[in-house]
Amino acid sequence: MIDTAWALVQDVKKRYPDLEELTVALGGSVATAINYPAWTGPAHPGDRVLLNVTAVRLGLGTGGVHFVMHIKGVPTQSQGPGHLMKLRYTPWQIRTLAVDEDDSPHRNGMAAGLDGLPVVVCELHSQMGAVAAAFRALAPRSRLVYVMTDGGALPLGFSNLVRQLRVAGLLDGTITIGHAFGGDLEAVNLHSALLAARSALRADACVVAMGPGVVGMGSRFGFSGLEQAANLDAANVLGGQPVAVVRMSVADKRARHRGISHHSQTVLGQATLSQVIVAVPPVPEEWHQSICEQLRMCSNHRLVVTDGGAGLKLLAAKNINLRSMGRSPDQDPLFFAAAAAGGAVAAGLLADIP
Repeated sequence: MIDTAWALVQDVKKRYPDLEELTVALGGSVATAINYPAWTGPAHPGDRVLLNVTAVRLGLGTGGVHFVMHIKGVPTQSQGPGHLMKLRYTPWQIRTLAVDEDDSPHRNGMAAGLDGLPVVVCELHSQMGAVAAAFRALAPRSRLVYVMTDGGALPLGFSNLVRQLRVAGLLDGTITIGHAFGGDLEAVNLHSALLAARSALRADACVVAMGPGVVGMGSRFGFSGLEQAANLDAANVLGGQPVAVVRMSVADKRARHRGISHHSQTVLGQATLSQVIVAVPPVPEEWHQSICEQLRMCSNHRLVVTDGGAGLKLLAAKNINLRSMGRSPDQDPLFFAAAAAGGAVAAGLLADIP
């Protein structure tokens, strides 16, 4: 069941074309709500809005805000071309124009393969920021396209990180796949998205990651980031060069995520069928032995140690404050360094990798 409640809009704190952050009066208190104008129309102070309050009542972290389902008295009508329905067979299904459907101007020019295009695949959304920064720092004239899967948040507009990266010039295009939506281009799946990135958006490299939010149950296979394995294999099938970003940490309080996360050990040790490049940063001496032991699960892959520090410096210069699990690069340097290493590998366009 969906928990709903009516509220009154007091203020529009932030207004972007694809997202509005509202202050609402709800049950005698003030709360934050997210509105997607493409679904419900723009909101204004004084509007009565129907909210989905499920996540807040559950006390969730990521996604733990209210979402506007309807603005009273505001009629909406589907606009634009396209026949690809996202959120299919739900009351919120929306139509989009798929890059590879008949009405798309890009269909006839779709690439047949990737011809070695570097494809950096992350487990978490926050990692793609470090990938993008390292790529731009080391290959400033090359084009990077972000492909967002539907493993986390579905609207691209929910990502403040993507918005910051675009404003800072660290991303050159976006594609949303599956039930995710809101990218420069929409695609049915990762395969068509990668081909469109190469042909329609002229990508020199791609970074693939889910939107904000990840599901994890603490078990070997019970986490949404397991999609990283299938995404690496897809890049390989199309003739790209898949590069895996390893989830590493020296600050996570959970033993299963310290050093090389058990998620990465599952992805690379059991679930990925292709041989891929695994990018890791130099590690502190006190962690060297234990991390080397954990990296044995990469024996079937090509391990590359690369310093992506230039990317983290560029993020700081652009005032982009990355956070993952509540921690910043200063608080968990190995986590973000691992992601930056993936960007550094892609920025080299694989030519100089030992």
